Amino acid sequence: SAAAIIIPFPCLAGTPAFNVDTKPLDRTKPLPSSLAPIVKKAAPSVVSIYTTKTVRVQNIWAPFFDDPFFRRFFQPPSEMEQQIHGLGSGVIVTSDGYILTSYHVIADAEEIKVALNDDKIRLDAKVIGSDPQTDIAVLKVETNGLPAIVMANSDQVEVGDFAIAIGNPFGVGQTVTAGIVSAKGRSHLGLVDFEDFIQTDAPINPGNSGGALVDLEGRLIGINAAIFTRSGGNMGIGFAVSANLARYVCERIIAEGKVTRGYLGVIVQLITPELAEQFKLSDTQGALVAQVYPDSPAARAGLKEGDVIVEYNGHKVSDNSHLRLMVAHTKPGTKVTIKVIRDGKPVSLQATIGELRGEGLARAGRIPPKLFDHGAEKASPLDGVIVDDLTPQLRRQYEIPDHVTGAIVTEVAPESPAAEQLKPGDVILEINKKPVRNAEEAIELSKQVQENKVLLRIWRGGGSRYLVVEVKRSKK
Repeated sequence: SAAAIIIPFPCLAGTPAFNVDTKPLDRTKPLPSSLAPIVKKAAPSVVSIYTTKTVRVQNIWAPFFDDPFFRRFFQPPSEMEQQIHGLGSGVIVTSDGYILTSYHVIADAEEIKVALNDDKIRLDAKVIGSDPQTDIAVLKVETNGLPAIVMANSDQVEVGDFAIAIGNPFGVGQTVTAGIVSAKGRSHLGLVDFEDFIQTDAPINPGNSGGALVDLEGRLIGINAAIFTRSGGNMGIGFAVSANLARYVCERIIAEGKVTRGYLGVIVQLITPELAEQFKLSDTQGALVAQVYPDSPAARAGLKEGDVIVEYNGHKVSDNSHLRLMVAHTKPGTKVTIKVIRDGKPVSLQATIGELRGEGLARAGRIPPKLFDHGAEKASPLDGVIVDDLTPQLRRQYEIPDHVTGAIVTEVAPESPAAEQLKPGDVILEINKKPVRNAEEAIELSKQVQENKVLLRIWRGGGSRYLVVEVKRSKK
């Protein structure tokens, strides 16, 4: 077979050269009789990380000094300082001392020590930068000649590939476990803002965070990050940040001191089978545009609410999380082509990507609230929902920005078909793709609903989203 091609992979000026092997894994080769040669190749690049931070805790003796007698002689502090020691793992990515780890391993640490894989040498480490939105941090130790790991192209990983986890679980020392890649591209886990996880059943335990997940060539395919557990220990479901995402974050931290991300200016949501039916889509692939921010790259490109983004700059869009990752990885100022499905027809748009910045939420006469009620003869999906006009008081109560226009939900009856979908504080923006400006319009539009389901666009928690409400027919 062809020899592996190991190449330096500098993406940005000022970044060190990582060792990246872009050759796909040869899945036709016979399986090795032992993983020892692979472990010997990768293990020297995995380090243990020891952290120390000071926290303030309640003085356990403080309640005794509520007694005036004791306070005459003693003035104890109500709180005391206490040192907390933490443990994790990391991966050497350059020979001159750059180390990748998980952000949560070093968060708020005042002192960080890095121990090489034999645990005999401990070096002081400093934080070069961190990115909580991906749970990645970059450390630096002042030494040379370290064994840097070889990175694979994690996009080439396939479900069923063997995977080896290396780290320092529970502080027992460097430990190796093995399994397979159970899934790739995992997102919607709620762990971080930008998720691209490789799922594995290789046992991962506390202390493994920040350690390496490698393939059968000993190449890094992920940074171990989290486990799903009910017991506190391994249950066969572990997650690693993909090596490509980790390298992307690392490069930007080293080159720029921060992670600069692209910004399109839309809120997109996952397409459920119910939404696919309402939008007359053949499948659930793509990302549904629930909101377009005014004066954003998306608005200037002509994107609209209800568009389904199916392709971004030549790459198919699998879901909303996939789109967010691709946009975030796009350099601000880049011109991209976006293909959407609009009213069942393909539309191609051009957008110039902006830079993602922190965005704050804007804060902000009397008509009685209105009740959706169409009677027993014609049950509506919105029966039992009480809506009101957006008064200044309701805007303040529910923190609804001034630019949001619609009918606010103030109460949902438990027996309403919408009881599981709507809640007080939601603002109904559209009913079956028709805009709602106030409670009266919401009631009138609801009367036009002919089927036992309705498509709503609502505002909730700082952004808008689509949902389908359906009257469930009871079985006789």
